[in-house]
Amino acid sequence: MPASVSSPRIIPELGCCCTLHTQTFLSTVPTKPWHYRYSAFIVATTTMGEPHEDSHLHGHSKKPKLSSFITEPQLREEFAHHQPLVARINNGSFGSCPASIIAAQRRWQLKFLQQPDDFFVNHLQSRILHSRTLIKHLINANDVDEVSIVDNATTAAAIVLQHVGWAFAEGRFQNGDAVVMLHCAFQAVKKSIEAYVTRAGGSVVVVQLPFPLSSTEEIVVAFKKGLARGKANGRKVRLAIIDHITSMPCVVIPVRELVRICREEGVDQVFVDAAHAIGSVHVDVKDIGADFYVSNLHKWFFCPPSVAFLHCQKSPVMPDLHHPVVSHEYGNGLAIESAWIGTRDYSSQLVVPEVLDFIDRFEGGIEGIRKRNHDAVVQMAEMLAKAWGTNLGSPPDMCPSMAMVGLPASLGISSDTDASKLRTHLRDHFGVEVPLHYQAPKENGDKGSLITGYARISHQVYNTVDDYLKFRDAINQLVQDMFTCSMLLQQ
Repeated sequence: MPASVSSPRIIPELGCCCTLHTQTFLSTVPTKPWHYRYSAFIVATTTMGEPHEDSHLHGHSKKPKLSSFITEPQLREEFAHHQPLVARINNGSFGSCPASIIAAQRRWQLKFLQQPDDFFVNHLQSRILHSRTLIKHLINANDVDEVSIVDNATTAAAIVLQHVGWAFAEGRFQNGDAVVMLHCAFQAVKKSIEAYVTRAGGSVVVVQLPFPLSSTEEIVVAFKKGLARGKANGRKVRLAIIDHITSMPCVVIPVRELVRICREEGVDQVFVDAAHAIGSVHVDVKDIGADFYVSNLHKWFFCPPSVAFLHCQKSPVMPDLHHPVVSHEYGNGLAIESAWIGTRDYSSQLVVPEVLDFIDRFEGGIEGIRKRNHDAVVQMAEMLAKAWGTNLGSPPDMCPSMAMVGLPASLGISSDTDASKLRTHLRDHFGVEVPLHYQAPKENGDKGSLITGYARISHQVYNTVDDYLKFRDAINQLVQDMFTCSMLLQQ
């Protein structure tokens, strides 16, 4: 074992041997549960020059020499800017950006500030095209023209729903034709539907998904029923919005199967909101087959916020897709429009090459990181559920790099407000950052239905076992003190 790695200690609650670190969890390759051998990483070098030819352009990661993999001290340094006293187990909300990528972003910002005219004329568009080309290979798109870089998934939703809204307003869709969406769609997407679709005369059909879940078949059954409601009385379903990974509660959706069902049922277009996907689950847009697919690059892909890609399958509707911020490039195609929406900071869009170099410092690249995060979050979720006498919200194969863990019923979580206040209490008094979800109890349900509160825990390369033990101990302390959420409402 390297000298820089702390010694293992036995954790009785886990029934196994864990290596704990004070600040970071070194991304590792499990040989058997909670016994790790340490991998290391390429120390990537970056320059401010023109795009360089690298293996990323050929759709695969560079294979580093084992001796050049990242070390634990290097990994700890990459995330030293994180608040050290906080158990940060909510990577899903805002992601995390390594120090080397922050430095690369800063160099691009300074390059603009040093000579803005030269930067915009001679560098910006070629560098954005380079980032788009790398993304094209990463997600297995057919053509770079199908890939646009936008601020976030919210912007992408506005692009797609604006297109649908115009179709209603211009009479190409009939009043009452439907948009089908999942009930747990991101709130910003729901608001965009209200702004663009409902206002233009479209109807919205909401598919209520069950939770907790025991299999993907429950999702498929619910979705088919929703499509049937959308097509009732001769209506047409003009758009289906499907999450690849729902935000809250968090589960992986069988998106490929749902897209196939949409095609069989005559749905005009399918938009996959995959805000959490890239870096957390495998993404192959060709295989998924949706018309539109968006994923944030700042959540699980280490980019600085905010940046996302929107993949639009080539079709006759492409010329009708426009960025909601209209600028000089209007009418030149969505990818070109999105690459220039006025004077602003574009640096988060330019560091994709450096991010890929950072990822290549890990054994197995993005797929290795993804698998280790998944395995670790499932193990930590199972540890927490065992400690609290609860359960996971879905089977492990429906967990990405996040998992839903039931909280003790004695906490008395009886509303969204309770969940929000308890989250604040955990942050302010215990130094634990974790989102909480209220789940209304089921009538005549089993024992699991008594659980009305769930925590969505995340795992990223910087996390340690101590982060989850801190959360476990905080909840145990609240239970021991006979705490209930009603006490917070009284404050």
